[in-house]
Amino acid sequence: MASVNPEQRSVIVIGAGPSGAIAAALLKRKGHDVLILERQRFPRFSIGESLLSHCLDFVEEAGMLEALQAAGFQTKHGAAFGCDEQYTEFDFRDKFTPGHGSTYQVQRADFDKLLADQAELQGVEIRYEEEIVAVDFSARPRVQARRADGSEYSLEADFVLDASGYGRVLPRLLDLEAPSSFPVRHAVFTHIEDRIEDPRFDREKILITTHPEHRDVWYWTIPFSNGRCSLGVVAARERFDGRGEDLDACLKQFVAEAPNLRRILGNAVWDTPARLIGGYSANVKSLHGPGFALLGNAAEFLDPVFSSGVTIAMRSASMAAGLLDRQLRGETCDWEQDFAIPLKRGVDTFRAYVEGWYDGSFQDVIYYPKAQPEIRRMICSILAGYAWDLNNPYVAEPKRRLRVLAELCAQTA
Repeated sequence: MASVNPEQRSVIVIGAGPSGAIAAALLKRKGHDVLILERQRFPRFSIGESLLSHCLDFVEEAGMLEALQAAGFQTKHGAAFGCDEQYTEFDFRDKFTPGHGSTYQVQRADFDKLLADQAELQGVEIRYEEEIVAVDFSARPRVQARRADGSEYSLEADFVLDASGYGRVLPRLLDLEAPSSFPVRHAVFTHIEDRIEDPRFDREKILITTHPEHRDVWYWTIPFSNGRCSLGVVAARERFDGRGEDLDACLKQFVAEAPNLRRILGNAVWDTPARLIGGYSANVKSLHGPGFALLGNAAEFLDPVFSSGVTIAMRSASMAAGLLDRQLRGETCDWEQDFAIPLKRGVDTFRAYVEGWYDGSFQDVIYYPKAQPEIRRMICSILAGYAWDLNNPYVAEPKRRLRVLAELCAQTA
């Protein structure tokens, strides 16, 4: 990666999405020189539109909460779950863990641009339409960037944070990718003019619907503030066999198989072509190395069922920024003990409940009609994103507690 006089920076952040914007703003607020390199031009489409309450803790930490509150996004107070005629809901304002209760459902193109713009207003430099094509961490970290016109240049930095999301830049370039433990699932999704008139539908909650015959198939319905909503179905790859190549027809067929969704969306205008993503679950061999760390989806993505992706991304950004600030000030930092292990603790909590969702045990808990209020508040905290609160027994011992709870629900149902 030869270059004459590479540009010198303190911190390079790859990607201007939520984790990149948050990390860069936090480091800039600590007085560090930060540059974001972003491959795309904002605004750009992304899914992950239903934020969890814990996200707002990091937006607030980065000095962006007031701008978010003024942006006009749909307020979200919780999550509702439906399966045929079963229905239950969790209100994030009534949870076990202290912290934000309300949050937002957002069009990610607008939300991500808002965060990136707020980072720029705080002095972070962002270069859009610049792609990382090579890296070298054998000495001082060096990256090779390619501009939109095809020209390339080199930069050196004290540290590189990879917030590239599904682009997974450093995992690809450094051979860090590892197989996910989850089966290959596909999601087909779109935006619609929903025209929902059903009085039972709460626009201040995401609706997660379970297929009445196949418990491993589920749907998201995320209302926005402009009368539209995001709608998608998630299923194992083989569930799409025999449904044809037309994604719009495929999604409509899935919706027709869920009575509650068919009723709620009876007046909807399907005006946007459906899209498909598949095999999105990902993992890596390590979350860090000499001169770099991986944030959010660049490191690991579990599953969209509980909207945990943006929360994990922002949590990793906050943790990495705090640790890197100490390191840049001369402290000796242990990235495994102070970043990777505590971050994974919350990720593994989410993982336990995602696995429980697909094997049916967590669905039994969610739909159980006689749940104790205090246990519901503990579960609600996890659904609100507070998966790192070790004071919550269902975080401290997620697999064991969920197994016991599911067995109790099955015995007394």
